[in-house]
Amino acid sequence: MTPLPKIQGQYPCVDIIDDDELIRQALEDLLMSVGHKVRCFPDAESYLRATAPYGPCCLILDIRMPGLSGMDFHRRLREQNMLTPVIFITGHGDIAMGVEAMKNGAIEFLTKPFRELDLLDAINRGLAKDEVRLKVRQENASLLRRWEGLTDGEKAVALRVVEGFLNKQTAAELDLSEITVKVRRANLMRKMEAATLPDLVRQLDRLRACPEFDKTGRG
Repeated sequence: MTPLPKIQGQYPCVDIIDDDELIRQALEDLLMSVGHKVRCFPDAESYLRATAPYGPCCLILDIRMPGLSGMDFHRRLREQNMLTPVIFITGHGDIAMGVEAMKNGAIEFLTKPFRELDLLDAINRGLAKDEVRLKVRQENASLLRRWEGLTDGEKAVALRVVEGFLNKQTAAELDLSEITVKVRRANLMRKMEAATLPDLVRQLDRLRACPEFDKTGRG
């Protein structure tokens, strides 16, 4: 099983949380043998104290651990919008537990002993999924930076243009001349790198889905 290659300067990483040192070592040896970068943690708390990985990552998480259980920790991650793909491993799992884990967003639920190939397949799926997530996040961040580069007046025009306002209607609502609206419209299209009005509409739709968008101001 070939691990994902380096992605735009970012090396994929596999994190392991398991209170059993022998299990951690065995998993680390397996994953390093196929070229994965690996970090190991004995509990959820030590994982949270660690620096977040820079590139794509997936998390191998034991169900039963002292303190915060794997299931409870996974729920906490989701509540905090930490969306690293999770692979559960357990020696005490059942069907109901597996169903709950998958409903909560886990990409795999493996019962010990499991086949090494099944784990490696799950890891590659998790890393590929996280690569897509990071790419979307980077694109959204770039889009937000472009939006924040607009003046308040340009934002006001943009928000009306994507709602279907004609220049004349926008000018009347904002108490501007049509020529001013046209100038602002041309400037915002250039700054947003939107070639067409449909491009701008798609950009604003994406921005509205970003939690940070409200902080940029709405003109």
